[in-house]
Amino acid sequence: MFATLRRLYATLPDAAAAARTASTPRAVRIRRAQQGLDVEPQESDATPAGLTPTEFARYQRALAKGELFRDDGTNLAEAEWLERLDSRRSRLRGVRQASKEGEEEAEVVGQKIYLPNIIFKMVRNHTPAGQPYNPYEATFRVPQSVTKTDIRSYLLAVYGVQTTYIRTDNYQSPLLKRPGKPATTLPDRTYKRAVVGLVEPFYYPLAEEDMPRQEREARQKWLRERLLIDKRDTDRQLYFLRMTRSVNGKGWKWRTGVTASRGNILRLIAERRAEREQVVEDVKARIREERGRAPAEVV
Repeated sequence: MFATLRRLYATLPDAAAAARTASTPRAVRIRRAQQGLDVEPQESDATPAGLTPTEFARYQRALAKGELFRDDGTNLAEAEWLERLDSRRSRLRGVRQASKEGEEEAEVVGQKIYLPNIIFKMVRNHTPAGQPYNPYEATFRVPQSVTKTDIRSYLLAVYGVQTTYIRTDNYQSPLLKRPGKPATTLPDRTYKRAVVGLVEPFYYPLAEEDMPRQEREARQKWLRERLLIDKRDTDRQLYFLRMTRSVNGKGWKWRTGVTASRGNILRLIAERRAEREQVVEDVKARIREERGRAPAEVV
């Protein structure tokens, strides 16, 4: 059964291999660029056999040490060495193959965990502007105590998800300082992010950036109607307006006249503007009249 869950790196699609290259840590990308191994965006740095630069370097070292000899004296090819490496990577932790009555069965040697209390929160991938969504990656927020081996085993054993690589980084919550109180952190802002490479593509459900225009507008309308987004914005505006009418926001009431509605405010502004323009016209007419009478008085 477990043989069907093995990852085959050499048969990764081009998009998945490119995603693996793009998710390489920055320090590794800089080191490879200094060695002339950098590639263009949306391209893979793997060899034709599917080896990454790190795997290819390991293969070359093992080849130089003479550790890749077959029984007939020839060396293992890159694809054969990668297949052996993948078979070890894809093994299910805590399980070994045992022979019982002439048949091999999977025997659990680790401790079984029932109803694990760890939370894997799936979030959208970070997609730079102008680039398409990468379906061969999935991003999770996991507890900081979870390791890469735990992530790989959890996704494989619980959901049957085959992974190719896992990149993790820790995020520390900023300190929240309050007058007269010690600095604290926000629990939901401290977490570990895990970027997982997938063998099979997965599109995040209802991704608005991938929807056509009509479908995206229908989705936004559904959210406004069901989640009352517009009402939330209106309530927020009313709250801010109420806070500006008094110091503590208490005892505030609607007033009639100018402050009753935005239309009344605009109407009052238009009336005052018309009055100013009428005054200017009257002054201009008086000046013209005085200028017309001035020559007759001189004669």
